[in-house]
Amino acid sequence: MLYTEIDSPLGPLLLTGRPSATAPGGTAIASLSVAGQKNAPALGPARHREPAAFAEAARQLEAYFAGRRKDFALEFDVQGTAFRRTVWDALDSVPYGATTSYGQLAARIGASRVAVRAVGGAIGANPLLVLRPCHRVIGADGSLTGYAGGLERKRLLLDLEGAAV
Repeated sequence: MLYTEIDSPLGPLLLTGRPSATAPGGTAIASLSVAGQKNAPALGPARHREPAAFAEAARQLEAYFAGRRKDFALEFDVQGTAFRRTVWDALDSVPYGATTSYGQLAARIGASRVAVRAVGGAIGANPLLVLRPCHRVIGADGSLTGYAGGLERKRLLLDLEGAAV
């Protein structure tokens, strides 16, 4: 597993990934996390610092934070249950600058109203902050709720995208 840290308006971003012959830049991204994030990956001895492996991801993130990019063209290598993957795929369909509620996202994937909590749990387990836009999911009443990176970072991302909240 490879990793690097890059600076951002959110503070340092920790990226982890694996070499991939098909990924832009040669690295499939396994996680993107921020300092103090719940469930952030731990760096162990099996991880190797390799900034060059993340040059393409860093370029795209820089363009996003500068307001020149609205989505990402990267390969992801994430682990999760079939349900979590379904929720994460649905996150990708929430457009830049827009928001949705947990209930709306649950309905989008065909989950019952009872499953909204499970949808929230899957969103909270999203290993790709920023890249997979869980920050675009808000409470049914329009309030900012839950974000593994902290609500101040969620607000910053929504403000960057011009989302009305």
